[in-house]
Amino acid sequence: MFHAIEIAPGVLHYPGLLDRRAQEALRDEIRAALAAAPPFTPRMPRTGKPFSVRMSNCGPLGWVSDAEGGYRYQPRHPETGAPWPPIPARLLAAWAALAPGAPPPEACLINLYVAEARMALHQDRDEAELSAPVVSLSLGDKALFRVGGLTRGDPTRSFRLASGDAMTLGGPARLAFHGIDRIYSGSSTLLAESGRINLTMRRVTKG
Repeated sequence: MFHAIEIAPGVLHYPGLLDRRAQEALRDEIRAALAAAPPFTPRMPRTGKPFSVRMSNCGPLGWVSDAEGGYRYQPRHPETGAPWPPIPARLLAAWAALAPGAPPPEACLINLYVAEARMALHQDRDEAELSAPVVSLSLGDKALFRVGGLTRGDPTRSFRLASGDAMTLGGPARLAFHGIDRIYSGSSTLLAESGRINLTMRRVTKG
């Protein structure tokens, strides 16, 4: 049975949602998805500056970003042109448990962090459906997650996400600014190559 820690209204942390066996199974499913949809490097709109994370997606839609088209969702991989692989059933079960009553997710972002990677404070606001929460699960090394308010200058608070943890941003925190400040390299043995995998599920279109 999972339990939630309320970090702030709408920000819920679920430590240890997945046990080690479930983490290993999900890791292998994500590796299979990455074989079908190889990681790519998203780039910032206008400037074309590369992100420090590489990524891919699962689901009917995938999130991409580049200098020409900016942030968006599309049904095919930007480099191979192939449809994204399906979201693993294990992740859909986590969504059903943590976002009861919400329409099913249409995108699962797979963010791949090496030790030096970071994610600057940002909002998840490219979706038409904002009543459904964002649900994310962590695999691999611990990360220092930072979350604030609805404007970039609001006060922030930080907490660690470990392998097997989940968290949700919903309700008053659905558009909260958030980011990753640090990866604790070597803090997990789940990934032979070290690093962290973050899996973020989102409902994109109106349910």
